[in-house]
This record gives sequence, structure tokens and C-alpha cells, in this order.
Amino acid sequence: MADTPAADSPATKSAPALRKGSLVRLNLARYQGSLEAGASDPTPPDYLLEGPAEILALKGEHAQVRLRRPVPDVWLRLDQLEPYPG
Repeated sequence: MADTPAADSPATKSAPALRKGSLVRLNLARYQGSLEAGASDPTPPDYLLEGPAEILALKGEHAQVRLRRPVPDVWLRLDQLEPYPG
């Protein structure tokens, strides 16, 4: 049994797989200093951090996200998103 990875190993503790329809919010620590942050306002609006936003489409390591506000959809890297709690 020592050869099998433990259920709580770092590899299994990675972020849950995000997929189309997942509710997410922006992880500020991962967003700051990114290419996406440099292409827009360095301080994202509060509604991006509060969520929830829904993943509409996935393409490579990016997700198209629709916010529950009257704002355009945005594309963000998957590693900048985290599951919406609750």
C-alpha cells in the first residue's frame, strides 16, 4: 500500500476541475500581475471577486465567464478562477 498515492497528497489536493456551467469567482492573488490584469484595470471590480460567474465555454487553459451583471463576458485563465463557495 505504500506505493499508492495518499488521498491527501498534493497532486490530489489540486483545484477541482472546472467545466462548462461551473460557478466561479476570480482569485485575486492569482490575477494580480498577470497578462490579463495588465490589459485592463489593475484593480478588478468587486463583482469579479464576489461572484458568482458561470463558465460558458472552455478553450485550452482559458474560460469564457458570464457575470450576473449587465457587463460583457470575459475570458480568464482557469488557474485564476476558483469554485464559488456555496
